[in-house]
Amino acid sequence: MSKLVITEMTVRGCLCRICAVTEEGKVSEIRLEPAGAKSILNNIYVGQVENLAPNIQAAFVRLGDGLKGYLPVSDARNPLYTAGKRGGGPLRPGDELLVQVSRDAMKGKLPALTTNLNFTGKYLVLTTGNKQIGVSAKLSRQESAPAEKWLEQEKELPGRGYGLIVRTNAAEASKEEFLHELEYLKKLYQKVAVNGRNRTCYSKLYEAEPFYLAAVRDIYSRDLEEVVTDIPEIYDRLSVYLTDFRPEELEKLRLYSDPLLPLYKLYCLETALEEIQREKIWLNSGGFLVIQQTEAFAVIDVNSGKYTGKKKVQETYRKINLEAAREIARQIRLRNLSGIILIDFINMENPDHQDELFHVFQKLLRKDPVKSKAVDITPLHILEMTRKKVRRPVAEDLAELV
Repeated sequence: MSKLVITEMTVRGCLCRICAVTEEGKVSEIRLEPAGAKSILNNIYVGQVENLAPNIQAAFVRLGDGLKGYLPVSDARNPLYTAGKRGGGPLRPGDELLVQVSRDAMKGKLPALTTNLNFTGKYLVLTTGNKQIGVSAKLSRQESAPAEKWLEQEKELPGRGYGLIVRTNAAEASKEEFLHELEYLKKLYQKVAVNGRNRTCYSKLYEAEPFYLAAVRDIYSRDLEEVVTDIPEIYDRLSVYLTDFRPEELEKLRLYSDPLLPLYKLYCLETALEEIQREKIWLNSGGFLVIQQTEAFAVIDVNSGKYTGKKKVQETYRKINLEAAREIARQIRLRNLSGIILIDFINMENPDHQDELFHVFQKLLRKDPVKSKAVDITPLHILEMTRKKVRRPVAEDLAELV
């Protein structure tokens, strides 16, 4: 079972709002924003193409007020132009089109944009780029069957300008909840993607919900034990949200109040932030991990550490690797590592042990709400994986607070 903790604490002299997920008594995810700051991630704007960069296959788009974004050509398929603009053909400077911020600014790079607008609910994602109706790969055929049946009418709609993706949470949705959200997303699509094409350049058509609200929406409810906050304003907003969209989970919301033991200390959030900044992470077996972020990718090295015995060495290495796999999956989420990640596990002579490790790690990655994939284990025994880039690593957020 998991808990969602939303609180405030001072980090490096800056008051920050923190949203953390705890599982089995450990913090598995954490996100922070300076109090009063607003992320533009998932916001939708009427942008204007400022210039093209053919050498990197991208366009630079002005969003207004000195704000710019980077639009890869691969993310600019079937763009929605403002009224009166032509369709088809390559992008040109001066074109006005609807764009969504798909990735935070990272390492000095501009935020990434896409013309494939996504409206995310708890059970569904409505998308303008792909007009198909699809289902999360994490859902079994039995779990997805009711949702697919409820969407049969959508499949028959002529000229449907959007697609739908059934999310993992749909496995626990009632028909009433599911269809209620579908209608809400369709109205949002009409307001933003259809009517928004008549708005003036640089208009902000859609402002994404606060990060703590998105966390409540996205977390897998079946495993959610409690949502706890000590901020009355956030408690009130979450109460309204749950009453409107998920009344059955309102009882999980709790307002914490204990001046002697702040919420961030109760859940050891200071310790989690310190852990994120450490390269070396010790394992219970005596082994340890070394986690380093390079410019191109993240590297994780598994070491046997304090183990010095010679008996049953291969079985010991197997146990250390399996423990390391669990901790690596947690550290990747905790630190929000993304892109290419290379993991150097301890070499094992038995190929069955290596196959077991790969499959266990694949299973652990399926629990990650961010799309992650274990690719293979190379001849040099390096496990290669990828994780979708959405937000920058927590270490970068912390560095900005200095």
